[in-house]
Amino acid sequence: MDKRAFLKFTGAGLAAAPLASFAQQDTAKKPFYTDTKIADITASVSPVTVKERRARIAKAQQLMAKNDVAAIILEPGAAMDYFTGIQWWRSERLTAVVIPREGDIAVVTPFFEKPSVEESLQVGEDIRVWQEHESPFKQVAQILADRKVDKGRLGFEASVRYFVLNGLIPLLPDMQNVSAEPVTLGCRMFKSDHELRLMHKANEVTLKAYTHVYERLEAGMSQADVKNLMQQAQQKLGGSDLWAMALFNEGSAYPHGTRKEQVLKEGSVVLMDCGCAVHGYQSDISRTFVFGEPTDKQQQVWNSVRKGQQVAFEQAQLGNTAGSVDDAVRSLYKKQGYGPDYQLPGLSHRTGHGIGMQGHERVNFVHGEKTTLQPGMCFSNEPGIYIPGEFGVRLEDCIYMNSKGPQWFTRPPKSLAEPLGELAPLAFS
Repeated sequence: MDKRAFLKFTGAGLAAAPLASFAQQDTAKKPFYTDTKIADITASVSPVTVKERRARIAKAQQLMAKNDVAAIILEPGAAMDYFTGIQWWRSERLTAVVIPREGDIAVVTPFFEKPSVEESLQVGEDIRVWQEHESPFKQVAQILADRKVDKGRLGFEASVRYFVLNGLIPLLPDMQNVSAEPVTLGCRMFKSDHELRLMHKANEVTLKAYTHVYERLEAGMSQADVKNLMQQAQQKLGGSDLWAMALFNEGSAYPHGTRKEQVLKEGSVVLMDCGCAVHGYQSDISRTFVFGEPTDKQQQVWNSVRKGQQVAFEQAQLGNTAGSVDDAVRSLYKKQGYGPDYQLPGLSHRTGHGIGMQGHERVNFVHGEKTTLQPGMCFSNEPGIYIPGEFGVRLEDCIYMNSKGPQWFTRPPKSLAEPLGELAPLAFS
């Protein structure tokens, strides 16, 4: 599964999957396998505990009181997993979690799905089932009534589908639907030390896999060969929910690829964007190599992108807006003759995005974003420069904010001659 397909499946990608998926589906002409010497490195970290999930629910209830929200509704996805541990998928049959401002949470699910849903449920004992000929919305309304919630503001998590809201609100005439984001983002946007450890380990897995792949690049490889090699390495190192993208030559000028097949040859630019999860928390690292000797232009563009990445890091200070990080990079690139703004050749996408349980979370390093940076927030830092018809360069390392400001999960590479970077130690505050 490529990055875009994975994000779409998990609910993080809201748009249709772009052409990257075609770039990842070309058939390998010969197999390239990972070395059996690499092994799982994730034993040192543990999954999120029941105690942590209960603390998250308690915080959500505090935020509901602060924001005058009587209860919130969640569908399967990262938010439901975050609070309850339930790992489920979405279909036309509703499975939902109700978190009231006061009292115990509850789950609604089809009768025949209850045993499966219970397998991952870690918090809550009130499970209401509905039969195929019944309305699940009546069960949700009954849960609210049992908790004396029959008026006020009912929050819907941002990814909840319209048919859920449309089916429930008519049963609750004295309630008003509002966004649950002040509650869900108020919890999920700020990572705990344990969450940071899991993300740090996921980044370690991906970075070690990059080293493994870089040392095994061979002329004649297809994009699929390199992608598969990367996925195998991440899996052997203990990653799950794997995704990888490998773009060669002029294909690297398209941030998420083209349909045109490419083969690795002397002088090829190789742009890779890859990640995995460890106990549900994501990594996201991009690297750009040159196979053989780089040209002066390839070297210059790579250096410009590396400078852009450093400028973004230096701008990402506590109290600054997320949008100012993007603005700082574009200002640098404009002075170097790229852009302006999103124009090509230059940086055609945002400088970064939030990251945690999903590969793409709020908020983004994008022009106009007014959210200020605070401890616990995590972001990708991924400026690029793309020159249509020639090549593109993107470097991406994730950062987290602590009380002293931005910190790297992985330190960016020093130069095109040393293009891998290194794992940074965690710095709690």
